Amino acid sequence: MEEPLHEAWPEAPYVLPQPPADGWTVDDLFTLPDLPPHTELIDGSLVFRSPQQDFHSVMVDLLTSGLRRTVPPVMEVERQMTVILDRRNAPEPDISVVRAAAAFSLEQTSFLAADVLLAVEVISPDSESRDRDTKPRKYAAAGIPNYWLVYMDWTNRLPVVRVYELDPLSKTYTLTGIHHDRLKTGVPFTVDIDITLEALNRL
Repeated sequence: MEEPLHEAWPEAPYVLPQPPADGWTVDDLFTLPDLPPHTELIDGSLVFRSPQQDFHSVMVDLLTSGLRRTVPPVMEVERQMTVILDRRNAPEPDISVVRAAAAFSLEQTSFLAADVLLAVEVISPDSESRDRDTKPRKYAAAGIPNYWLVYMDWTNRLPVVRVYELDPLSKTYTLTGIHHDRLKTGVPFTVDIDITLEALNRL
């Protein structure tokens, strides 16, 4: 009987080291070995990304390419890069628009909140509470001037983008538009993106 070329062994589960009494920090996020890809730091806790729906991936592709078509030279569009808000918070927006001067190396893995002009989160089943509540509160407190919340209205089969701008006095976001078929806005630069279901299906 021919021997198999290799044995299939189940992967060992990732065992997280015991967290410090006051939680993890940004330094830990960048130095702990073998963290799963796209791990975020929220209030000193490590948050792991679950498998994503196809809508999430395709919507991020659509918005990223749409933003890059019109982004001015003084800005750059980044996908899934860590944003350092403070010592205990380093989330990873699905899309960020940053100051071009802050994108100094192809090897960098993060940006400071002060260099981020827009944070975009596309809701997944496991991230809805964070995307609707936790992250926008933290992005606003850190002074990020624009936030987009993106999701699928599954009842009507309709992608939705909710656009928010920062009130610098209250450090809270104000809703400035709800977009269903076409995303048109002038901040942080002129944007005009077809966000219909047909546009998603073309990708």
